Amino acid sequence: MRADAERSTARILEAAEAVLADDPNASLERIGDAAGVARATVHRRFSSRQALLDALSERLNERYLLVIEQASVRTAPPVLALHRVSEIVFELKMSHRFTITLASAPSREVQDGLDLLFTRLHAAGAITAAGPAWCRRVYLALMNEVYLLPDDAPELAEAGGRAGLLVRTVLGALGGR
Repeated sequence: MRADAERSTARILEAAEAVLADDPNASLERIGDAAGVARATVHRRFSSRQALLDALSERLNERYLLVIEQASVRTAPPVLALHRVSEIVFELKMSHRFTITLASAPSREVQDGLDLLFTRLHAAGAITAAGPAWCRRVYLALMNEVYLLPDDAPELAEAGGRAGLLVRTVLGALGGR
């Protein structure tokens, strides 16, 4: 893809995220207007509305893969990595609210990264639960619950924010300290 086409595609995706967060039924024409491109350009880049939604989901998944890398899941002390993953994911969830609603399950690569993190947490003695897939499912379920808490929830203040509450709760739920 040419550089200008890549820039147009990126602008369309950014505009789609913003416009659809406001109005999930917004037309592709409205998304094109917000991106500063013609509706025909949107249709050239994305053959259908579903193709655009799929691209938004794929883009979010790529960001999740970057989270695994940025949190140094492979090398950082595992509790620190868990906290960092949680912080970054909550930032993503807050800034990409519409796309989050599209995502069903993380990709296999993201799941593998989280499984590695929970394997490292177990090996370090931070949790007693040994099954990384189970730990990942508990983590993702609790993440959703913490995400849904109102900003003024007392639990958030007591734990120092969403990431703090999630990490403390996950470690406790998985037999950690």
